[in-house]
Amino acid sequence: MTPAEPRPSDRLPEIPAEAVAELRQIHAALEQAIAARGPACALSGRCCRFLEYGHTLFLSELEARVLVALAPAPARTLDTGATCPWQDQHNRCLAREARPIGCRAYFCDPAYEPDAHLVSEPAITALKSLTERHGIPWNYQPLHRHLHAFRDAGTLDIELAEPGQP
Repeated sequence: MTPAEPRPSDRLPEIPAEAVAELRQIHAALEQAIAARGPACALSGRCCRFLEYGHTLFLSELEARVLVALAPAPARTLDTGATCPWQDQHNRCLAREARPIGCRAYFCDPAYEPDAHLVSEPAITALKSLTERHGIPWNYQPLHRHLHAFRDAGTLDIELAEPGQP
């Protein structure tokens, strides 16, 4: 029996199990807060087309590590910030369980937008506290900066988009 070939993400810095468990608790509280506000999701995929809809997905170092370690392989090439590589050709998210707070809290429902910060900011505050307790660098930056750094370090196996392509 031969051992399975290690995935590039196996070379990521270790993620303490306690930190992942606490992150899941933050996600659960966030999902309850969102459910209480009742935003509608039209399943349009706009949340993953950052450039087209004028937003940037920021996430912490911990969230980036969890995403790369636990999500399936990306469906798209890595661009410079126009799209999420985990959005498939049917506008579905392939990284739902591993997705960061920014993805979980974003809805394109215009009625929800003015109050979105009321659910996302407490979650981000809790996340910041979690990273401090576990000694994990905060490193809060756009998704693509994390992904390019992981790719350059050999911890994410993803092709680059052609120049000029989203």
